[in-house]
Amino acid sequence: MQIGMVGLGKMGGNMAERLRRGGHDVVGYDRDPAVSDVASLKELVERLEAPRAVWVMVPAGAPTQATVEELGQLLSAGDIVIDGGNSHYVDDQKHGTELATRGIGFVDCGVSGGVWGLENGYALMVGGADSDIQRLMPIFQTLKPQGEDGFVHAGQIGAGHFAKMVHNGIEYGMMQAFAEGWELLEAADVVTDVAGAFKSWRHGTVIRSWLLDLMVRALEEDPDLSELRGYAQDSGEGRWTVQAAVDHAVPLPVITAALYARFASRQDDSPAMKVVAALRNQFGGHAVTAKAGEVEKGADAPGADVVPPVEADK
Repeated sequence: MQIGMVGLGKMGGNMAERLRRGGHDVVGYDRDPAVSDVASLKELVERLEAPRAVWVMVPAGAPTQATVEELGQLLSAGDIVIDGGNSHYVDDQKHGTELATRGIGFVDCGVSGGVWGLENGYALMVGGADSDIQRLMPIFQTLKPQGEDGFVHAGQIGAGHFAKMVHNGIEYGMMQAFAEGWELLEAADVVTDVAGAFKSWRHGTVIRSWLLDLMVRALEEDPDLSELRGYAQDSGEGRWTVQAAVDHAVPLPVITAALYARFASRQDDSPAMKVVAALRNQFGGHAVTAKAGEVEKGADAPGADVVPPVEADK
């Protein structure tokens, strides 16, 4: 099957290569001319035979919006645009509506597999009309892992990225659990081979997983993770997951805490904890630490003798 691929970075480039290995005719476009087959989106569309299919693998937000809008002006009725990036499902619904006015189909596809997908295949979660999905099945079959699993037509437009969003939220929680377990093992003197403990969990335990395999690999490369700073970014899906939970009144304590832990990792000196320290000192005279690292106030600090207000008897 012939397909256009827009965005040939780590993910898009590997996906294009996997499709070529599977016998598909891929025409790729990227802003980097060194990896691009064509010089523009216009030339990409001209190289494809109608009815066309164009897969977009660019960053979510403005880059995806601009690409979809330009393709909407270049493509014709009967063509299909697939957004395989990490777009917000609300944006998918907007793009689908806009393209439908021109008779152009739209499919959203959540993709998981990272840099390992080229060899192992990509888990695909798609949303869109049945007819569009069926037409694209040769592409999906090549990209997915071998076997029956690794692919789901999750629902209408937006469902694919919604499923991927929740997947990433779960990933946040799992990563945080491994992180907290590692920190506790490192803090306790009773366990002397922390990396070995993680490695022993890879077989026969209920937490064995690919994520655990990656944790073991990271510890083999850097046993105490001393080469890393405890600073974690978030790519947006965790925030969207928590926001969706608020919108649907669904409690997500684990995923929410994992997201907030990443926020906390970016603070060298927490403003909120300054307030907590100040209040503990005021009501109880508890020791606080100055910026220089020395104890500044102790049990005889101002405010230690302040008596909490007592409510009058009702």
